[in-house]
Amino acid sequence: MLSRTCLAVYSRVPIFGYLRAAVAIIRKDDLLLVIDRSDGRGFSFPGGLLWPWENSKQAMKREVLEETGLLVEQSRLLFEYRTSADILCIIAVFEAEAGGGLKDSWEGSPRWLAPDQIQPSLLPSQKEIIDRISDLH
Repeated sequence: MLSRTCLAVYSRVPIFGYLRAAVAIIRKDDLLLVIDRSDGRGFSFPGGLLWPWENSKQAMKREVLEETGLLVEQSRLLFEYRTSADILCIIAVFEAEAGGGLKDSWEGSPRWLAPDQIQPSLLPSQKEIIDRISDLH
């Protein structure tokens, strides 16, 4: 409920302008790791907003660990893009390799799914990611 309220308020009054976020694309064969969000908003790639003292890579690693229990071992920046679909945001998208065991978090449950299973329920702000990574592979 809190995240929905914050999103609703910030989408109407973006006092800080574009927020910065980072997400990870983690693959297992033809499947992608997503979070089945506990707030009822569908799927999202593991990631989230940057703290003021973090860079994109640090935030992505922190968020992957918090949301999935996995430790990012290697990563590379694929691209960044701006969106206003949910809130004004600049999203850095990393391809990552991670190890460890999956675990649920308060934010949701990690799931391995095919891109066509993800697309219909993916957060509007992240739909561009599916299109762009399909073009890369």
